[in-house]
Amino acid sequence: MRRERLTNILQKLPHARICVIGDLFLDKWVFIDPQLDEPSLETGLPAHQAVYTRTCPGAAGTVMKDLKALGVGYVSAVSLIGDDGDGFEVLRGLQSRGVDTARVIQSPKVVTPTYFKPLFLGQDGATEGSRVDFKNLHITPAELQDALMNALHAAAAQNDALLAVDQLTLADTGVVTQAVREALASAARGRPGLLVYADSRAFIGRFKDVIIKCNHIEAVRMTLGASLADDGPLAWESVFRALDSLSAQTGREPFVTCGAHGIAFRHGIKNTELPAARQDGPIDVCGAGDACSAGIVSALSVGADYREAAFLGMLASGVTVRKLGETGEASPEEIIQLYDEQFAQEVT
Repeated sequence: MRRERLTNILQKLPHARICVIGDLFLDKWVFIDPQLDEPSLETGLPAHQAVYTRTCPGAAGTVMKDLKALGVGYVSAVSLIGDDGDGFEVLRGLQSRGVDTARVIQSPKVVTPTYFKPLFLGQDGATEGSRVDFKNLHITPAELQDALMNALHAAAAQNDALLAVDQLTLADTGVVTQAVREALASAARGRPGLLVYADSRAFIGRFKDVIIKCNHIEAVRMTLGASLADDGPLAWESVFRALDSLSAQTGREPFVTCGAHGIAFRHGIKNTELPAARQDGPIDVCGAGDACSAGIVSALSVGADYREAAFLGMLASGVTVRKLGETGEASPEEIIQLYDEQFAQEVT
């Protein structure tokens, strides 16, 4: 892609309207100073002393932050949180970034999902301890599923794109239940100009009539019943066969991310791959997939083709993995900087 075309796409993003549907987690880091440990009077065990905390909207909230960082003008949420303090923190974090949270449903029948991450301070920095997860372990009440579907259909009439983030691995216990997947498919069929895209950790095979994104290991395992190694040369033939199967399943052309190898997709009638940005130093892959989805959907929503969208997704994830110890975001300026660093000389 020429630099001028990339710049043109980025300049259009303030006019885009994208709604994200999915579970809003609160990422909560608690920094502990082991030198301040004191014995508990009740148990005799060490009582850790927190010196400060940091919170941030996670899961679907990460994608919303990524979209805003890229410059998308209007980002809204369809989600479900508890009527609790963690839910307050999630809403505050999103609203401070300009996300419209009017369609986030709060209910005392659920808790706000939270990733509680203790970090123990030391001379060499912070060491993360075992994470504590707060999740809803029961099926989402029917009346809340109905409310989510009503919010989804209202959002479909007012946005250029719907981006579903299916975070959970226990079926029907969060926002993206099977009923919501069917509502997404109905929205895609009912409004041909609407972009509907889904990224799922465990249930990508349950989506129909929408664009899906998954990684190459998931794609090959789900469609071919085979396993791919995490390292070594990539079996592109297997990835392309999986790509064809996913396309037949959904009726849409999917994207398959392949880690450090890049991303696979269909450009016109041909399966193709786009290499990932080169990384010479240490990287942190946390949030890379979310950044890729944000780049793909934002580009498609303003008229980019599949290759251009994959390229922006690749650049967005390439920026974020360089941000160590955080769920990074990519600004338009950082996108252009990475392009100039690696690709400007390749385009004549």
